[in-house]
Amino acid sequence: MTYEFKVMTQEQAEDIAYNWHYDGEYSFYDMEADKEDLEEFVDPENRGDSMYSVINKNELIGFVSVTKVDDKTYDIGVGMRPDLTGKGKGFEFFNAGIEFVKNEYKPEKLTLSVATFNQRAIKVYRKLGFKSVHTFIQNTNGSTFEFLKMEYVC
Repeated sequence: MTYEFKVMTQEQAEDIAYNWHYDGEYSFYDMEADKEDLEEFVDPENRGDSMYSVINKNELIGFVSVTKVDDKTYDIGVGMRPDLTGKGKGFEFFNAGIEFVKNEYKPEKLTLSVATFNQRAIKVYRKLGFKSVHTFIQNTNGSTFEFLKMEYVC
């Protein structure tokens, strides 16, 4: 599969924020589940130019966010369109995202945070070389959740 990474447009941000709805416990990742996250995501100034749409065959299939932690480390976040999740496409999708970030930003290390219940994502991240660093508790989406911080040495 060929992936294109382009700075996210307002139209794409709104499509993801208001139309992407995940099933079951994964509804945790719906942008509308957390008012603060939603407002940040749809605000073009806040989003800046470090939120990328992932396009395949002219179709929006996901996104990658990149946040500079320090000169050598970048924190990344990813999202895949709900109808594509749970079908074995995560490894290829996330690997393409890692390669894009490595080529674009030249990091020495990548970090990410993932809800500990999301074992299918954690499995993909580990398969791609991410190592567990520690867990932490965060208030989000109207409740308190445990997250796993992971890192990848480039």
